Amino acid sequence: MRVDRRGWMAGMGALAATAAAPARAAPPVKPPRLRVGDTIGIIAPAGFVDDAFDLDLVKETVVAMGLKPKAAPHLGSRSGYLAGTDAERAADVNAVYADPDVRAVFAVRGGWGCARILPLLDYAAIRRTPKLLVGFSDITALHLAFAAKAGFTTIHGPNASASWGSYSWDAFRAVAFDGATPTLTNPLGHEDRLVQRVGRIRTFRPGVARGRLLGGNLTVLAALVGTPYLPDFTGAILFIEDVSEQPYRIDRMLTQLALAGILGRVKGVVFGQCTDCGPGGPSYGGFTLSEVLQQHLEPLGIPAFQGGQFGHVANQYSLPLGVEAELDAGAGTIRLLEPAVA
Repeated sequence: MRVDRRGWMAGMGALAATAAAPARAAPPVKPPRLRVGDTIGIIAPAGFVDDAFDLDLVKETVVAMGLKPKAAPHLGSRSGYLAGTDAERAADVNAVYADPDVRAVFAVRGGWGCARILPLLDYAAIRRTPKLLVGFSDITALHLAFAAKAGFTTIHGPNASASWGSYSWDAFRAVAFDGATPTLTNPLGHEDRLVQRVGRIRTFRPGVARGRLLGGNLTVLAALVGTPYLPDFTGAILFIEDVSEQPYRIDRMLTQLALAGILGRVKGVVFGQCTDCGPGGPSYGGFTLSEVLQQHLEPLGIPAFQGGQFGHVANQYSLPLGVEAELDAGAGTIRLLEPAVA
């Protein structure tokens, strides 16, 4: 029996979308904007960074932004591949949100481990003191949990240990300091050779869509499906990225999002960068990443494109989760329609 894969994918998304969806979330609270001289809490909620030299560089980076770094109590701790025990890492998150001197929170790095601490966080206390959380990769677990449980804007942007080149810094300053509503577009012609390679887009479905930005690392997002730490994606603009995943694994995770009804509820999709995601091993000679994305995104019938400048790359957007945005899949742009900060 011959199976029409495209028709099957479209039917699967439509079927999943008929499942009962949670009530639409209220508009997010806006944390205060950053100001020169503000104190920033530095946390390591996932992988460890036990090299004092690396931590010194992180602090110097924050100082170069005109901010004052304040290390969480267990920063520099280690438990296996984690930055301390689950209890220690959760205590650090709770501590920086309870600290009246801390204005915003930067994650040092991703890795793995944020999902392990989600049940240990004091969401009621965190909700009472909204502060920007900044980071990406495994920090996606905290971004999504905060969107579901705390209800305020966070920023999917470079981790504190990133290189913070001029493109990343300018994008972050506009959103976090200035409260601007920029149109995010790829930096074609940038001096970074890698950016020239990844700066192009591929449109799967042209068109314009509006909705609140939600997403992050695809692996982390897929792992939270079925948990109470995933926000409602109804009417959202979904943005996703990943690293070191073969196309068949991206296929598997997108299938999971489709079966869970998430892809059937969003208004638009932008897939950012997937660094080191070429076919190899079981994927060699199979579908390419772009083919996998086409199979999943085209049948949705909504604006969708590949190649947004975010993910595990040197220069990236600052994407505020929860704010209303406009996606133009033909132009390959995301325009913020409201500030991320108060």
